[in-house]
Amino acid sequence: MKKHIACITGAASGLGFATAEKLATAGYAVALLDRQADSLALAATTLRETIPHAQVITCTADVTSETEVSKAFKEIKANFGIPTTIVNCAGILQAKRTVGKQGPIPLAEYEQVIRVNLIGTFNVIRLAVAEMQYAVPNEFGERGVIINTSSIAAFEGQVGQAAYSASKAGVAGMTLPLAREFSTMGIRVMAIAPGLIETPMLGTLSPAAQAALQASTLFPKRLGEPAEFAALVLHIIDNALLNGEVIRLDGGIRLSA
Repeated sequence: MKKHIACITGAASGLGFATAEKLATAGYAVALLDRQADSLALAATTLRETIPHAQVITCTADVTSETEVSKAFKEIKANFGIPTTIVNCAGILQAKRTVGKQGPIPLAEYEQVIRVNLIGTFNVIRLAVAEMQYAVPNEFGERGVIINTSSIAAFEGQVGQAAYSASKAGVAGMTLPLAREFSTMGIRVMAIAPGLIETPMLGTLSPAAQAALQASTLFPKRLGEPAEFAALVLHIIDNALLNGEVIRLDGGIRLSA
């Protein structure tokens, strides 16, 4: 871990972009991975224009594609070297009853959420670690850290969140077994379970729904900021004792049904 190299998925906006901005400011070489090519290019341009000496590359890839993600890691290795930090922020939100007025939810819609949020995260992890295991360790034997994005919905899913909650519970659930498996390689695995963060994804909920959720927050009574998520990412990277755990970042909110 002598050279700080980070790959961030879902980096074109929201939590991913805020994380990329934070790490680039801290001197990391950052690889932005997202399937939205235009938004990805804009994100990279913004970082280069606002952060002096920023080292940024873009990798257009769908996290569910083995071919595209493998290609992305080859590009990262060719430009920067083996990544030492992986932050998985790519994901989609769905709010739909399992059985509604139109009948049962199409199975394909449930599968899509699981595929992107859970399988996509696992796909990136397995391909990343295949490279990270060969990174030069630091003086403490650490080769890198993987930080995944779960959600408080993993623990307190609301009506209509069966697919989303299941996907994020899966992310939380694989944190410890992966940390145990990769410990022999000197690779840590952590997850963050954000609450209500002001991102484009949250914007898909109605204003009334957002207001009701925000009112349930203990303190501070506001939406979280992507920069606060990014700050926690950087702390996890720097604090080598954090491993195998899911950290809630939610202002003390507990979701009602």
